[in-house]
Amino acid sequence: MPMIGRRTFIKRAAAAGALGSGLISAPAVRAQAAYPNRPVRFIVPLAAGGAIDFIARAVGERMSATIGQQVVVENRTGAGGVIGMDAAMKSDPDGYTVLITNDNAASAPHIANLSYDYTKELLPVCYLGRQSQFLAAHETLGISTVKELVEYAKANPGLGFASSGVGSNQHVAGAWFAKEAGIKLEHVPYRGAGQAINDLIATHVKIAFLGPTALVQHYKAGVLKLLAHTGSKRSPILPEIPTLDESGYPVVLDAWYGAFVPHGTPRELVLQLNSHMNHALKDDKLRETFLKGVVEVIGGTPEEFGKLAQADSAKYARLVKELKIQIN
Repeated sequence: MPMIGRRTFIKRAAAAGALGSGLISAPAVRAQAAYPNRPVRFIVPLAAGGAIDFIARAVGERMSATIGQQVVVENRTGAGGVIGMDAAMKSDPDGYTVLITNDNAASAPHIANLSYDYTKELLPVCYLGRQSQFLAAHETLGISTVKELVEYAKANPGLGFASSGVGSNQHVAGAWFAKEAGIKLEHVPYRGAGQAINDLIATHVKIAFLGPTALVQHYKAGVLKLLAHTGSKRSPILPEIPTLDESGYPVVLDAWYGAFVPHGTPRELVLQLNSHMNHALKDDKLRETFLKGVVEVIGGTPEEFGKLAQADSAKYARLVKELKIQIN
């Protein structure tokens, strides 16, 4: 007989005894199991200031209004997002802990030799949004195009580029761009986009690969130059910024943002969460918020998101090997 936990045994025994003796009816059991009946926690594995955090808060705010329960966003930072990922994986699979992350979850294990496989230890819930990564330079560098940056980097080998963490999609994008351009760039990882953008503004680093959510206001203020981005086509929000591909460097890498729950979470709870999130994504105010953050709203089923998550894990495994990305 397989072993079960003490808590599970007590719950099963109590439920069986109560039903068997007629103390509670089936409708009462269903009412008791109503979901959600307490606050839902969103774990964000990176610091505030980046796209994951803003997406989690926007979706959480709209969900709260729908489900009648508070959605609490908890930033669990450290180790390039691994601490937050680990906290989510080890949480009870009861639908009350949700991981909001991006495709760093797919890239990091192949770079940092992590022991987890998120495609096996987490269940996909909803594909929330998509966003390109932007190559930015501080205006004091005097560079306005990718071509000018490549010329500068060749004359100044070892130029550092900031990202939101080791193993992030931005880490991969920077390494890929450096290979295609034939230049040497040093990776400077931070604990989230917020910290990276602060050092970029302070000129502690001069260039960065980051999501546009953290960059746009500084670009519009003239402090930063956005040279190009990793999308397959120009952004409708920033149409003046070319893609790296059209700039002569075939680096195409869109970042996804999505929700996961611990493995073992009941299917019906996954579907309820998916329904609540898709409903939130249809809200006009949320869509306007995403638009300002240069994030494309997606949505869809858990199965559709799961296929993307699986495919991206394989894609990043290939890229990391081809680019020979290692932790310094």
